[in-house]
Amino acid sequence: MSRTVIDLDDDALAEAAQLLGTTTKKDTVNAALREIADRRRRAAAIERMRQMVDEGEIDFAAIGHDDADGPADGKGQSAA
Repeated sequence: MSRTVIDLDDDALAEAAQLLGTTTKKDTVNAALREIADRRRRAAAIERMRQMVDEGEIDFAAIGHDDADGPADGKGQSAA
């Protein structure tokens, strides 16, 4: 791990710590860096999938899926 001295926006750091559930500056900055990298990676993957759908490489209709509001067993009745 590298060590860097930087000026931080104290208000932004405090808000990020609260949102991320971190307690130290180091943990907050590292968690924020990981989160933004993960978000960008997921966004790029979604965009690649959209392009594949547009190009006919993926057909979600052929995959089949359960109704998001229904049970996973597909029988139309909830387990509760």
